Amino acid sequence: MLVIEKFADAKSVATEKLELGFDARCKSRLRTKLASGEDCGLFLERGTVLRGGDKLLANDGRVVEVVAAPESLMEALSGDPLLIAKAAYHLGNRHVAVHLLPGRLRFVADHVLGEMVRGLGLKVAAVESPFEPESGAYGAHPHPHGHSADGEGRGPRIHDHFGSAPR
Repeated sequence: MLVIEKFADAKSVATEKLELGFDARCKSRLRTKLASGEDCGLFLERGTVLRGGDKLLANDGRVVEVVAAPESLMEALSGDPLLIAKAAYHLGNRHVAVHLLPGRLRFVADHVLGEMVRGLGLKVAAVESPFEPESGAYGAHPHPHGHSADGEGRGPRIHDHFGSAPR
């Protein structure tokens, strides 16, 4: 099995491809397969989020390019930037990952969220596309609601949404 434990230089030429959906690209430990079908194990630093185009260095020296796999998403469209901002606000308030694009936003397909966004006045359509949501203001990846010290939802809480820290 090919083992990958670190990133390659971004200018490196890849000889292999690794196509993963967003959820899999958020895992620091993962057994998967390259596009060629070869077994592959990722052992990356905890909290790593892979993005399409990232280059990884396998232990045998090969360079592997990460490809963001197409996923079932919903795309909300509007020519009104305020409506896009409102939809992003309401989705973010529900801790939904959002991929922002000019005049539109995308989120993982969910009919309830789609109806909520339609209710705000946006056109919503199902699409199949790579998903590259915003990383957020506090780190490189979406985090659990607990805001724990270990970033994985298991450690002590370090703050709440009202800005107070435990003493």
